[in-house]
Amino acid sequence: MRTFVARPLTREAFAPFGHVLEITPEIGPGRSVNMGTARRHDAVLEIENLRPNAKLNVAAFRCQPSVPGKFPVVEVEKHPHSGQLFVPLNATRYMVAVAHGKDAPDLDTLEVFVANGRQGVCYGPGIWHQPMIVFDVETDFSCFVFEDGTAEDCIPYVLPAEHVVTVEL
Repeated sequence: MRTFVARPLTREAFAPFGHVLEITPEIGPGRSVNMGTARRHDAVLEIENLRPNAKLNVAAFRCQPSVPGKFPVVEVEKHPHSGQLFVPLNATRYMVAVAHGKDAPDLDTLEVFVANGRQGVCYGPGIWHQPMIVFDVETDFSCFVFEDGTAEDCIPYVLPAEHVVTVEL
């Protein structure tokens, strides 16, 4: 069994798999809105939609916390025709495990990150990813994904026992 060590989530490290959503100096100063009480940053990322008939599904997830330590990566999923954006609604750390691959995840490309709770992640279309694992507290997420109600919306994959990997925080 292979063990991967999670590292902090950064825009640069995650770029081959999608986008990180966070307000940092790299996205620019934004513009003043709401009578000067807020700064608005437009077009900070795009959720790709590869099917014109698919509709944006805005979903809510409530995730139960796990104790940091070692986690087996047993099952992953991908959305071949849409990006999928997760935005935490209450700040807490969570794990992001991603890999490339066509019919199955290529474990040689597996990367594991820990988001700091002020970061959203947008998986690119076709990126294999582990379901959410959160730490510290019960965590809510908004999820945005284009779907048309077919099996192609989400493709699950259970790793064969000999390919299960462990992630260490």
